Amino acid sequence: MAELIIGRNACMEALRSDREIEKLTVLKQKDGNGRQANPEGSLKKIIGKARDRGIPVTYAERSALDRMAGGQVHQGVIAVASDYEYCTVEDLLQTARDRGEAPLLLLLDGLEDPHNLGAIMRTAECAGAHGVIIPERRSVSVNETVMKTSAGAAQYIGCARVTNLGRTIDQLKEAGVWIYGCDMDGSSCFRTDLTGPAAIVVGSEGRGISRLVREKCDFIVSIPMKGQINSLNASNAAAIVVYEAVRQRME
Repeated sequence: MAELIIGRNACMEALRSDREIEKLTVLKQKDGNGRQANPEGSLKKIIGKARDRGIPVTYAERSALDRMAGGQVHQGVIAVASDYEYCTVEDLLQTARDRGEAPLLLLLDGLEDPHNLGAIMRTAECAGAHGVIIPERRSVSVNETVMKTSAGAAQYIGCARVTNLGRTIDQLKEAGVWIYGCDMDGSSCFRTDLTGPAAIVVGSEGRGISRLVREKCDFIVSIPMKGQINSLNASNAAAIVVYEAVRQRME
C-alpha cells in the first residue's frame, strides 16, 4: 500500500513531482542543550518543501530510520509515498451518470484522522454514494490505516484529491450539484431536502468547516443534539447526514 523513498536526492525529487507523499521522517538531531537542532543544507530544503506541500514531518532516532531503510543508506530522511490511485471529480460525477442517479458526494474539509477517513469511505460505499473528495494539503491521505479502517471499502469507492476545495465546489455547482455544509448552527438535516444532486461537506475534527468553504455552501445543515455533548465524531456525523439523504431518495 505504501512505498518508501530513501535518501535526500530521491526524497527531493519526489517532493518536486506530483507524487502523493503521506509523510516525511527525518533524523532527530539535538543541539548542545538537548533540543531538536535546526536542520541545515539539503535536509533543510527537503523539510521546507514538504511543509510547503502540507506534508507531515516527523522526527525519529537513527535506529528507527535504520530499521525503516532496511540496510539502505537513508542520509537522515525517508518519505512514505502512497500508491493509492486517486480519481478525478469528473470521474465521480460520471459514476453517478452511469448509475442514472443524482450525484451524492462527500467533501472532507481538512480531515486529519485516518480512522475517520476510513470510516467515512466505508459509510459512503455502503450507502451507495458516488465518491469522496479530499484536499491535497493539510488533510489525511488514503494510507494503510485508512484502507484497514474502511474494511476494504476504499477499494470500491472513488476518492478524488484536489488542490483547492473552493474551486472544486465551483466546479460542482457548474455541474448542478448543491453544496450542503454540516455545522451546528444550520437547519436540521431531517427537514432539509437532500434528494437532488448533493455534495455534503464535513469539516475537520477540531475546527469544523473553514470560513471560505462555508461561504461557498448553498445550505448549512445540522444534526439535532439532545444530550450534554453538542458535537459528534466527524465520521458519525457524515454517516447520519448521508443516510438521511439515502432515506429521502428512497421515498
